[in-house]
Amino acid sequence: MATNDKNILTRLYVVAGCLFVFACAVLFKLVSIQMVHGNKYRHLAEQRTSKMFTIAPNRGNLISDDGSLLATSVSRYTIRFDAVTVKEADFNANITPLSEALAKLLGNTAAHYRQVLRKAKEHKNRYALIARNLDYSDYIEVKNFPLFNKGPYKGGLIIEQKTVREHPLGKIAERSVGYENVDENGHYSGVGLERAYGEFLRGVEGKRLKQKIAKGQWKPIGWENIVEPKDGYDLISTIDINIQDIAHHALLGQLEKYKADHGCVIVMETETGEVKAISNLGITKGGKYYERLNYAIGESHEPGSTFKLMSMVAALEDKVIDTSTVIDTEKGRWKIYDRTVRDSKYGGYGKISAAKAFEVSSNTAFAKIIHNGYKDKPVRFVNRLVSMNLNEKLGLPIKGEGEPVIRFPGDKGWSGISLAWMSHGYEVSMTPLQTLTFYNAIANDGVMVKPRLIKEVKEWNKTIQKFEKEIINPAVCSKETAYKVQQLLKNVVEKKHGTGHRMYSPSFSMAGKTGTAQKNYQDKTSDKFGYISTFSGYFPADNPKYSCIVVIHEPDKSVGYYGADVSGPVFKSIAQKVYATSPLIDEIEIPQKADASLEESYQRYYVEVDKKRNKVPNVKGMSGMDAVSILENLGLKVELSGNGKVKSQSVPQGTDLKKAKKIILELS
Repeated sequence: MATNDKNILTRLYVVAGCLFVFACAVLFKLVSIQMVHGNKYRHLAEQRTSKMFTIAPNRGNLISDDGSLLATSVSRYTIRFDAVTVKEADFNANITPLSEALAKLLGNTAAHYRQVLRKAKEHKNRYALIARNLDYSDYIEVKNFPLFNKGPYKGGLIIEQKTVREHPLGKIAERSVGYENVDENGHYSGVGLERAYGEFLRGVEGKRLKQKIAKGQWKPIGWENIVEPKDGYDLISTIDINIQDIAHHALLGQLEKYKADHGCVIVMETETGEVKAISNLGITKGGKYYERLNYAIGESHEPGSTFKLMSMVAALEDKVIDTSTVIDTEKGRWKIYDRTVRDSKYGGYGKISAAKAFEVSSNTAFAKIIHNGYKDKPVRFVNRLVSMNLNEKLGLPIKGEGEPVIRFPGDKGWSGISLAWMSHGYEVSMTPLQTLTFYNAIANDGVMVKPRLIKEVKEWNKTIQKFEKEIINPAVCSKETAYKVQQLLKNVVEKKHGTGHRMYSPSFSMAGKTGTAQKNYQDKTSDKFGYISTFSGYFPADNPKYSCIVVIHEPDKSVGYYGADVSGPVFKSIAQKVYATSPLIDEIEIPQKADASLEESYQRYYVEVDKKRNKVPNVKGMSGMDAVSILENLGLKVELSGNGKVKSQSVPQGTDLKKAKKIILELS
């Protein structure tokens, strides 16, 4: 018996010893974790339960030169409910008035919201969805609803903000305005002005701490853990909304009439290079047109007869001919080696001057001028083109500029017929904007300025950076040559034999050159064989204010394809309407004196903003942007029609704000 007791006691000692050793091991491990790996595991725990999230800043606005919005960032808010943080007494006391307030704002029934809130409370849902995509005024209203006005801890209110990009003008200039995206690695992509000037528009991200809750969801923690984002700068573009609208609709109408594949139009201010309008329209499978690609900047193609201006300038500068030099067009056919140059007029023009050859756009005359004038030293002709910057990109900030092609003797593709074909716009390639830049230089007495789409970067009223006029070439040719070809371009429209004579109007003057280039001409039996119809020039003819190019690809040949018929009317329509809506007058610099009407507008705006209201104010006569700011801050949804100042408002002055949810403003 004693032996058994002794054995039992021994076993107890062994078990106790093992437990003691195990306890020591556990204690050692705990100390080790705490002292050696404590920081590491604490950090892992924090990562799993809380995390710092970024808050996207508001992207800067892209604004036209008259203050209209081309692209803007709008905040949208998602409302969620944390049912766990709310006390039972507070929940029961406020659920009915909260449900009724939500129903009134969001349009569903009060019973629906009571059910949503009770279900969230019953299931201890810490992230119940209440509403999505609310605008700022609705968000402010929701924050003041019963229960929610107690904040995130006592009221269970969770606010999530995101920004979306909107284009108030819809599809007009959409491709030039463009977009910018960023992937998960922080790499940016996109097109147009949005991408080109993204560094100014993006702003700086903020930070917000969130806590992980059930089902892998993250809930924001309080207000004190927020690092506010810094909004992006605003960009003031050169685009004129009035001219842009004119250009867009003139191009669209002609594309539809001629059932063309695509086209573009650019309007540029002659002296400064500011692009006032740029429209790019391509056809869909359904037969509709939209801003598919930026053809004006990105599509390099053979320019056809519009290149005769470059050939004429080169020949005049090198004294190969003068405008009075007589050329025999040989019945409209001239054979060079195994190829034949043809004029569009059957039988040709007989013996004509170089000036008339330009005005009637004789291919045979220009082929003879350039081939005979430079055949002994073809590099001389190419060097002259290079001296006029025709082989260089414009260096635009917008990505995707097409590559100009000017071949040198010896290059792949060069042959004995190259001079003759280059003379009238084949075996060379340029984008519409590159072509227009040269025409603009001629209108500018030889000074080539770089096209510009942005004028200024601003932060509110503070200028961050200005983009000034930039000269590419101070003299693409002599002033004497510029004056001579200016007269020729004017004669194309004003003389009865000019290819653009049907565009002539006694009311306003224009100058320019038609171009009709064959496309996919290697196989004339193919269905793909077509034409590129162009008109490039400027207006007024004698004191140019604007230059313009219209390019239309693959018009229906059964309807028409000559540049004068297809693209010319678009140019004329733009010139006519710009004349009518923007009279060209001499500008007089006024001594430094405040604009009384502008000052009055500012004062009225700030007076209206400072007022506390419960009725709809009178915003007639105010600028559209000021009126929108005031009305949205009062909780109204605002829709705009037109541009400029407020002409009328759909909700009368004095209407109770509680009875008004939406107001339509007509601008003029």
